[in-house]
Amino acid sequence: MDIPKIFNIMESAHRIHNPLTPEKLATLGAALRLKPGDRILDLGSGSGEMLCTWARDYGIVGTGIDMSQLFSDQAKCRAEELGVAERIEFIHGDAAGCISDEKVNVAACVGATWIAGGVAGTIELLARSLRPGGIILIGEPYWRQLPPTEEIAKGCLANAIADFLVLPELIASFGQLGYNVVEMVLTNQEGWDRYEAAKWLTMRRWLEANPDDELAQEVQSKLASEPERYAAYTREYMGWGVFALMPRFCSK
Repeated sequence: MDIPKIFNIMESAHRIHNPLTPEKLATLGAALRLKPGDRILDLGSGSGEMLCTWARDYGIVGTGIDMSQLFSDQAKCRAEELGVAERIEFIHGDAAGCISDEKVNVAACVGATWIAGGVAGTIELLARSLRPGGIILIGEPYWRQLPPTEEIAKGCLANAIADFLVLPELIASFGQLGYNVVEMVLTNQEGWDRYEAAKWLTMRRWLEANPDDELAQEVQSKLASEPERYAAYTREYMGWGVFALMPRFCSK
C-alpha cells in the first residue's frame, strides 16, 4: 500500500504536505486552545508535522494514519527528533473508514477528503471518532476567484469549476451539513509558494541522483512545466484553508 511514486518524489522534502506554513500551522494549534492530554486523530497525516509539533507545544497525544510509507517513516523520525514518540503513534495504512477505538478531542483530515468521497463523507467519518464537545478539522481547497473558463479550472488541476466552491459557499456548505464553523486558518499565496515551489528543487535534485529511473522523463516534464502552470493558474485562483467544525448548537 502506498501513494503513487511520483508524489513521494515531489514531496519527499516536505514536512507539511499542504499550503500551510509552519507559522500558520502553529496559529491553528493556538486557535484550537489545545490542552495537555487532548487526543487527536489525523487521517492522512503525511510526515506528521501537525501532530508532532502540537505534541511538543501543547502536550497532546494522538494517532496519524497515512498511505505513504515514506511519509509515515518520516513522521516517526520527526516524533523521535522532537521527543514526542511516546505520545504520538504513526501508522502506515489506508485511512478510509478508520474510526478511533478511543474517542478523540480533535478528529482531523487536513487535505485528504478523498478518503471518504469528499467533504461530506469525511465529516461523517470523523464524527464517528469524536467525543462530545470535540472538534472536526477539515482542510480543503476553494476558489479565491471563480475561474472564468473550464480551461482555467483544469489549469488549476481541477476537473471542472464545479469541483470547488468559493469561500462563502464552502462555509455555508458546512452549515448545511449541520455544523458550526468555530475557527478557520487560511493560507495565502506565500503558503502556496512554499508548498508548490519546494517541489521543483526536490525534483531537480532527484533527477540528478536518478537520471535512469523509469520516472525520470515524467519528473523532467513536470519540472519543465509546473512553475509556469502554477504561476498562471493555482497561485491566482486557488485558496486553501483548515476549518474547525462543531455540531450545530441547539439550546434546550
